[in-house]
Amino acid sequence: MNCILLPETSFQHDTAHIYDLAQIAHVNKVLSAKVGDSLKIGQLDGKLGSAIIEDIAPDRIQLGDIQLTINPPPKLNLTVVLALPRPKVLRRLIMDMTALGVNDIILINSYRTQKSYWQSPMLGRLDEFVLEGLQQGVDTIAPRISLQKRFKPFVEDELASLITNRAIVAHPYSALSFSQYVQQLGSNEPPHRSVGSLLPSMVFIGAEGGWIDYEIDLLATQGCAAVNIGPRILRTEAAVNVILGQWLL
Repeated sequence: MNCILLPETSFQHDTAHIYDLAQIAHVNKVLSAKVGDSLKIGQLDGKLGSAIIEDIAPDRIQLGDIQLTINPPPKLNLTVVLALPRPKVLRRLIMDMTALGVNDIILINSYRTQKSYWQSPMLGRLDEFVLEGLQQGVDTIAPRISLQKRFKPFVEDELASLITNRAIVAHPYSALSFSQYVQQLGSNEPPHRSVGSLLPSMVFIGAEGGWIDYEIDLLATQGCAAVNIGPRILRTEAAVNVILGQWLL
């Protein structure tokens, strides 16, 4: 973790306390921090800054000289709609999307999503994974996460109201590449428009196995353009990072 994030309740006047055992272990074993050392900290939903370690006990760390003056980095103007993946990769994907600054995450059912995934205890640990991602990305504002267990009603009844700019769906068998898609948009815009302003506000990414033709066609009826990101078939984790890298750049 690249910063220690604490809830508002951990702060009292000019002091704060770390009670989370994983965070305490990180301070002791990874950072090898001692009393008097400075820590990079942040308040959840608040600002980033620093604090000085005043006392270390097995079950808590007391901090003083709290300085929270730095605004968190801006979020990406992006909603990621992700077909619910295998539970073992859900943690990594939530962490990565959070660290990259995704503003909204929608976990959705798809034809290739196994029903058992929706009963996974991992879904009850999303806040934990988000916290890990925030501490990795040095951010304090968690993404909004929602669950959509019915694909067709979501696309037909809710999707249009959520698309603030334009939307794409990652599909390795599309004839149109992501770069071609952006170039086509740019050719219809004034020369001064930046590439960032042309990027869509929503992207659909399938789980392993991708989307079926019916899902691609249904998304197309709502204006979602199918694009590929190259000739290689990538794992979901790789595809998420490759695609979101376009917004970071």
